[in-house]
Amino acid sequence: MRRVITSALAVCALVGAVEAQANYTKTKYPIVLVHGVTGFDTIGGLINYFHTIPWNLERDGAKVYVASVSALNDSEQRGASLAQQIVPWASANGGKVNLIGHSQGSPTSRVAASLRPDLVASVTSVNGVNKGSKVADVLRGVIPANSAIEGGANGLANAIGSLINLLSGNNNPQNGLAALKTLTTAGTTALNGRHPWGVNSSSYCAKSTEVHNVRGHNIRYYSWTGNTPYTNVFDAVDPFLAITGLAFGSEKNDGLVGVCSTYLGQVIGDGYNMNHVDAINHLFGVRGWTDPVSLYRQHANRLKSKGV
Repeated sequence: MRRVITSALAVCALVGAVEAQANYTKTKYPIVLVHGVTGFDTIGGLINYFHTIPWNLERDGAKVYVASVSALNDSEQRGASLAQQIVPWASANGGKVNLIGHSQGSPTSRVAASLRPDLVASVTSVNGVNKGSKVADVLRGVIPANSAIEGGANGLANAIGSLINLLSGNNNPQNGLAALKTLTTAGTTALNGRHPWGVNSSSYCAKSTEVHNVRGHNIRYYSWTGNTPYTNVFDAVDPFLAITGLAFGSEKNDGLVGVCSTYLGQVIGDGYNMNHVDAINHLFGVRGWTDPVSLYRQHANRLKSKGV
């Protein structure tokens, strides 16, 4: 009899563990993933900006939407577009959403939260450009303002944005020059003046706190980032990021954004072995030692424990 009882208890424990894992990422409100500059939701249903991350969140309970905003544009414009997109998603799922933005997706999400704080439970920055990018500063510095070179560069960038529209089946407005300006240190500083929540602007490496009251609504802010431009010899993107990472000198960076620039709200981690592209599990899962998928899953569970 004792053996039977022990076996029954073991089965119950196993079933409980399986059920707990099945709901591991089941947040109260849906998760909205927001792409960065030159990004998209999906191309032909085959190539996803966040690769396998949506599926890995959904398989244990999360409801996930992937936003589609301009591939190349000002963070204000992108944020206004995102604020409109989340209205029906929030309405159908308890009245709020959890925004997780990569790269420019972070300031984009912050703008949306500022415009519609009633619809946003949390904002999370993944390798986000929250205090500007020195790569953008360098590019803005070498392109003469109001010149033929600037016009040509903007035309090429807009053509790339139009191609992304075509391939992804979207019709988002594109403005390459506005995208560059908004990602510079000066451009992001101006944005932070209008939408300050979650960012501590007292110094470059200053960190903030988790909960902020945005126009009468409490919103939770989080961030994490990688700090290594070159992480995998088999990743075709890494040589490019190793070169762009030179713009930061001795400052730790992910190839496109300095570590301190990514700080938003509660900093979950800033020493992961990831570069800017690894953070979204690309190229197609070829990455450094840190598994980015696990970070998203752990964070979904964190949001769940917070009741959002």
